Amino acid sequence: MLTELKPVFNRQKSFYGKAKIIIKKDKLELYSYDTLVAEIERDGNKCKVFLDGDGGLYSPTTLRHIKDFMFQNGIMFGTKFDIIRRYGVKRG
Repeated sequence: MLTELKPVFNRQKSFYGKAKIIIKKDKLELYSYDTLVAEIERDGNKCKVFLDGDGGLYSPTTLRHIKDFMFQNGIMFGTKFDIIRRYGVKRG
């Protein structure tokens, strides 16, 4: 099932369709600008944030999407660097 991410943590009124969640049986996948950037396993709330080719997050806007996604799902986060250190994974 596909749904749009609505801002809760962020003060914006909308993400204007740029952030979407695909709900699967075993996980939630966050897409920012049609790129998979994070996922949360439904068993145990294990979170992964996918890093770009330079080992960082994609953009400030995508970081806002990731933080709101994490907040809404009870995942702890802090600064961009905390997120990368705790949850960041490179694509295979």
